[in-house]
Amino acid sequence: MIEKKYSIDTEILYRGAGIPESTMHPEAPPICHSTAYIMADMDEYDFVNGGNGGYFYSRTANPNRDSLGELISYLENGESSLICSSGMAAITTALLTFSNCGDHIVASSSIYGETIELFNDMLTRFGIEITYVDFCDSASVAKAVRPNTRIFFTEIISNPLITVIDIEKIVEIAHAAGALVMVDSTFTTPLVIKPLDFGVDVVIQSLTKFYNGHSDVTAGSITASSELCKKMYPSQLRLGCCLDPNSSWLALRGIRTMGLRVNRQLENARLLAEALNSSPHVFKVNYPGLESHPQHELATRIFSGGYGAMISFCVEDSREKVNAFMHKLNLVKYLGTLGGYRTSIAHPATAFRFDFSPEKLIEMGMNEGLIRISVGIEDINDLVEDFMQALEVFDPVKSNI
Repeated sequence: MIEKKYSIDTEILYRGAGIPESTMHPEAPPICHSTAYIMADMDEYDFVNGGNGGYFYSRTANPNRDSLGELISYLENGESSLICSSGMAAITTALLTFSNCGDHIVASSSIYGETIELFNDMLTRFGIEITYVDFCDSASVAKAVRPNTRIFFTEIISNPLITVIDIEKIVEIAHAAGALVMVDSTFTTPLVIKPLDFGVDVVIQSLTKFYNGHSDVTAGSITASSELCKKMYPSQLRLGCCLDPNSSWLALRGIRTMGLRVNRQLENARLLAEALNSSPHVFKVNYPGLESHPQHELATRIFSGGYGAMISFCVEDSREKVNAFMHKLNLVKYLGTLGGYRTSIAHPATAFRFDFSPEKLIEMGMNEGLIRISVGIEDINDLVEDFMQALEVFDPVKSNI
């Protein structure tokens, strides 16, 4: 700035605006809230706006978002990542980029309810056809392929029945048909499986969950090849679903402890599943780490480090007793989210009671007695004790051998 004195009304706008050079390498990254960056001239603007690096407007690029994307790309073993304002924003961005009127999508019948609503309530209005299939049945998946099939969409661990798909087989079928494979890997995280290593084209994460792990950020990510991310980037800009700098900073900080948190959650899940499986009040436990799980061998082959930190289990189909169970828990709380450092439960039938008919909920496996657990990092003895004492509200359904 030219050393010239201006009026106080002007000086108050410019004084103190510079950043001392000695502060450019802090131990903790700064939060770059600025919505715009000063350009020296039109040449610099053209250079930055042409995607050659640098920043000029926060929606197009932001240092905090880029730092978060770099870390996620490393964890997912991908070339590039887009950071979105939620997991659903990430799913919407990816799907709208690669599907057009007249296209066909093969989707797992066991995916997040709001993803199903996105398919049914929005994409079908654009002339996109959706076929839902049990992705645990690869023969049925292969039969669903049409000449206009463009995308296969699935989760690796399903919500809420905790089934596991053979992702290698799905990739083989999809790529033979010339279609992309998109995976919502929120339940697994890259500490359990890196889907890109199995040939998946696009990996989506709700960073809100296990990645951030502190229940204080809503965010999502898309990781893929640089070529595919370059195609999705304009959709992200036009949808306006880029994550803000403060949330990006918080998510980055949350991920720094992901190894400590998630590995503890994986171990706690194994031990809690075994305890629930031995309870006389529990009909069934859905957890891939149990040898009784129908996809235990598959999960053992494709997973590394653990079997996920999500469990569901079945008790009596009694709304009154399930409520009593929730009230009797001392530590564990009922939350409409998952993946936090504290253990929480959810009731899938209640979550989608106003979205699907009672008959459809039962068809989807969401009985009144189905309870889902997101396992946290508490002392496992405290956690098991809390569940065991609360389960006493239910009648015994098996002898305790």
